[in-house]
Amino acid sequence: MALVYSKLTSQGQISVPAAVRQKLGIGPGSVLEWDTEDSHVVVRRAGRYTSEDLHRALFSTPPKRRTLRELKEGIRRHLRRRHARR
Repeated sequence: MALVYSKLTSQGQISVPAAVRQKLGIGPGSVLEWDTEDSHVVVRRAGRYTSEDLHRALFSTPPKRRTLRELKEGIRRHLRRRHARR
């Protein structure tokens, strides 16, 4: 990618050049991470999903509530199947 330039506005804002936006795959509302390494500034696209987003996607519905009797019976059934003589 060729060297590109941006100007800082009086309000501390900066425009991200189109070539950089395309390379990072970012658009309006995207979050960028800014880091300094020695005398350089490193800008990265922030992770797209938080761990909370992933948890909601994987566990969208809470597990069915069961009584203590149902839980114990389920454990018994599991152990019988697992340790059944073959």
